[in-house]
Amino acid sequence: MKVGLFFGSFNPVHVGHMIIANYMAENTDLDQIWMVVSPHNPLKEKKTLAKDFDRLHLMELAIGNNPLIRASDIEFYLPKPSYTVDTLAYLKEKYPEKNFSLIMGGDNIATLHKWKNYELILNHEIFVYRRPNYEEGDLMEHKNVRSFDAPMLDISASYIRKCIKNKKSIRYLVPDKVYDYLEVSPIYKNL
Repeated sequence: MKVGLFFGSFNPVHVGHMIIANYMAENTDLDQIWMVVSPHNPLKEKKTLAKDFDRLHLMELAIGNNPLIRASDIEFYLPKPSYTVDTLAYLKEKYPEKNFSLIMGGDNIATLHKWKNYELILNHEIFVYRRPNYEEGDLMEHKNVRSFDAPMLDISASYIRKCIKNKKSIRYLVPDKVYDYLEVSPIYKNL
């Protein structure tokens, strides 16, 4: 089985994330997409980050019963900070029958050379969804990097959190079940 790993804070998951995941599931040779909910990214403010299991629950709501996409909490149990190369090594050991690839935006491929042991990451196939207004860099020419023009929405989790804080509707910005849950949950109202 060929699994595409789509890492993110998903704080919260929104329709843009799900469109990319579904596009990769339907338009590549990947058999399944794992939405890897990552713990605190050292480059982002922790005070705006919802709890790990709250974000995982929202991801599960967003996915629903789609057999091509699943939520993953794998990084919750690994040493912090999480490094992609370490997560890949752990997954390869835990699931030797699976072939893991990465899904990332063009903005990430441009900085991949700064990631821990990025040369080892390049041993895996990387599915890059192009992002407008980002310089993608030389690694786009690597033999294991494949480029896709997935549908993109100019939407961000920080914008959604701002809407919640300002008591503005997030309807249609997040999947319906996520919207329903956040309407009654204090998750982002108190951040």
